Amino acid sequence: MRKPRILITNDDGVFAPGIRHLWNAVNEMADVTVVAPAFEQSATSLSITVRSPLSIAKADWYSPKGPVWSVSGTPSDCVKLALTVILPEQPDLIISGVNRGNNAGRNVLYSGTVAAVIEGIMHNIPGIAFSLDGEEHSNYDGTEKHIQQIIRYILQHPLPSGTFLNVNFPQHSVDGIKGIRMARQGKEFWVENPECRSHPKGHSYYWLGIKLAKFQEHEDSDISLLEKGFATAVPIHVGELTDIVHVNNHRKIFEEFVN
Repeated sequence: MRKPRILITNDDGVFAPGIRHLWNAVNEMADVTVVAPAFEQSATSLSITVRSPLSIAKADWYSPKGPVWSVSGTPSDCVKLALTVILPEQPDLIISGVNRGNNAGRNVLYSGTVAAVIEGIMHNIPGIAFSLDGEEHSNYDGTEKHIQQIIRYILQHPLPSGTFLNVNFPQHSVDGIKGIRMARQGKEFWVENPECRSHPKGHSYYWLGIKLAKFQEHEDSDISLLEKGFATAVPIHVGELTDIVHVNNHRKIFEEFVN
């Protein structure tokens, strides 16, 4: 029986610590190829590079088992070039991360980590996005065994077409992660917090800045469960973006009004 083919990518860059831990979790169980941005591409969402050329280069990971490539573009660029230029065959699964900082709540809409697996979904390839709460000095080690188990589950129990899994790990306490819960996506997201500064030439400029917008969260949301020390796995469906209920309820009156 052949091993599953897995494509690994991220948005923190090909040399970020999280992607090495993702590779460590799966390299023995799968045929793995890494294609990741040459530089950090956080918060790029599904953006693609169309006004400048892209380059592909081998990345020096000190000879791991399997090829590692860097791309001078976004996570979506990485997946597009992996599928059309680098890989001889389509992968069975795309995994992205482990991101530095969580992608819980509505921040999935900004995330390059999540965008990479959405790009795969648009090519009918299932995917899982992995993120770890916290910023500097995050402890990725404890995520590896959980990553492997989640991937084994998805390979044995395929996600519905058009659905990917968004996984977030809490910062580890002394006792470790309390467990993994299938959850619903929360509401929290980063909002603007602009700071006006003065340029030496006399004009003003802005740092957009961010701060968290908090909401009353459902007890089964990823936000609530992460705060309690659980890892969360949210199945997110992007295969059909239409609000079908609205179409069914308003098609007739809309068309009569505008025509």
